[in-house]
Amino acid sequence: MVYLIISSVVIGSGLYSMVIWGFNLSIDFTGGTIVEYQKKSDGLKFTEATGPKSQEEVKREDADIVRFETVGPTLSQEILRRTLIGVGIAAVGILFWVAWQFKSIQFGVSAILAMIHDSFVLVGFFSVFGHFYKAPIDTLFVTALLTTLAFSVHDTIVVFDRIREMKRKLGGSPYELANIAISQTMVRSLNNSLTVIFVLVALALLGGLNLFWFAIALLIGTVTGTYSSPFVAVPLLVTWEEVKGLLKKK
Repeated sequence: MVYLIISSVVIGSGLYSMVIWGFNLSIDFTGGTIVEYQKKSDGLKFTEATGPKSQEEVKREDADIVRFETVGPTLSQEILRRTLIGVGIAAVGILFWVAWQFKSIQFGVSAILAMIHDSFVLVGFFSVFGHFYKAPIDTLFVTALLTTLAFSVHDTIVVFDRIREMKRKLGGSPYELANIAISQTMVRSLNNSLTVIFVLVALALLGGLNLFWFAIALLIGTVTGTYSSPFVAVPLLVTWEEVKGLLKKK
């Protein structure tokens, strides 16, 4: 119940932010021009994401162009369409693959629900960050989102596999099997996640502005993926098993 409340509060806050504030979409999805330039007089760097802006305008400001990108509205719509298709294909593929591997649809559904949980947490955080800190939703964010989905399922499968092994060897109630499986895999999951987190923290601090929000997105995805495997996916699976057992008795 405690973990359900935690997840509900985090996701609820994110949904509120999405409805009230929306997202800070980059030109990858809206179209337009982004210009990064450095003034020759004082060496200061500036970044502007605006409508059409020519390189001649920047040069007239006595500045050197560091980056100049223009994305048309047609291309931005195509990127958005492909993003949604990519996420959908990943979710459906993971659902059927997990269900086939464990010979049970409930394993696949539980893994997908945990994955959706992680997606909402990440997207919700970036809605809040976009409002307060101008964190962009761009193609790098999409990459981080898809990576989060894969990381979430990878960690979940480790716990599910241990539950299946314990069921074959020991039997017992779903609740007992889940406790044993989580206890045996928790240290491994934490150690694995911490090694990734250390790298992402270093990337966020030293990688520059272009990689900062990408590293933050991956960092959030890693933390929530580690959390959701034992505290979202497994409780869903156990609840399903217990409900199915009660229905059989009736």
